[in-house]
Amino acid sequence: MPTTLHAPRPTGLFSGAVVALAAFAAIHGVAQAADHPVSENPKWLIYPGGEGPGAGKHIVLIAADQEYRSEYSMPMLARLLAKHHGFHCTVLFSLNKDGDVDPTQKNRHDDKTMTHDIPGLEHLETCDLLILFSRLVSLPPDQLQHFYNYLDSGKPIIGIRTANHGFIGFDYLKNGAKINCGEDVLGGSFRSHHGRWQQDSTRGIVVDENKSHPILRGVNDIWGTSDVYRTYPEGGSLPEGCLALVDGQPLVGRNHDDAVNAELEPLPVAWVKTWTGNTGRTARVFHVTMGSAKDFQSEGLRRLTVNAASWCLGMEDTIDATSNMAIVGDYDPPDSGFHYSELNISPHKPSFFQ
Repeated sequence: MPTTLHAPRPTGLFSGAVVALAAFAAIHGVAQAADHPVSENPKWLIYPGGEGPGAGKHIVLIAADQEYRSEYSMPMLARLLAKHHGFHCTVLFSLNKDGDVDPTQKNRHDDKTMTHDIPGLEHLETCDLLILFSRLVSLPPDQLQHFYNYLDSGKPIIGIRTANHGFIGFDYLKNGAKINCGEDVLGGSFRSHHGRWQQDSTRGIVVDENKSHPILRGVNDIWGTSDVYRTYPEGGSLPEGCLALVDGQPLVGRNHDDAVNAELEPLPVAWVKTWTGNTGRTARVFHVTMGSAKDFQSEGLRRLTVNAASWCLGMEDTIDATSNMAIVGDYDPPDSGFHYSELNISPHKPSFFQ
């Protein structure tokens, strides 16, 4: 459920002015900024929201992958959501033992003893929306419990790219049965690269029969350097209950105007569904399998994702096809991949990505 934020009660002569302004805002529908609900901490980043349709709503974004530079893209998205759309945003990271954001950390496929650390997950208990971009993280039980509680909360979820294989050791149970976060919650898990990994790029194609969906309002020219994921077996389809919004057509090359790879059919890269946890509360879910940091240089992908945040929160009436999707500040992220030295990827404090 959305968090209600309460401002301190004004006193003295200033009280009358504050009350009058609040009354005017209530009558005329003017959104008012409120204090950010999370305290500043060197382990995470906060971005206070202001005026806009998202005023008073709090989004937690998690950057915890090792390949697609979510440590760059999630702060960028948080700045955009806060500055242009009014949402309070908090970005949490996977940190190493020195408190650094460290995409070079191993996972349990490579080191059976590995346990990751995402400080601040307790804020999932009070936020309004989770945007998850993790990859093969293994968390201690107390941190996992915050995810399990969130899945039971009925609050919405956005999963980006590797979120559909975001965990190792995810033991959430529903009615006694183990749930796969990708397949069951998000609507599909990574099965293979549909095309050539690190060689093909993706052109997003709006699904014509669903083009009136609010998330697609104003969305066009989606393109990114990441390749298309296959999330279901050949000859199959998205699971029942998923509504495809965007198909991804592989291109022969990693440039915007490269030719279509005619040997590869388009596959869904963005869809919506719902998820119901153990409490019976149903949440809206949006999953997009594009989403490298380079992909988010596409305004079309940014608009798709920001629109999805509003839809997930039941705010589809506020989605404006012409709303501001400009990047706030500098944004020139490194490319994807595991060649960390070549890409100049090294551990940094969270503040480096502010």
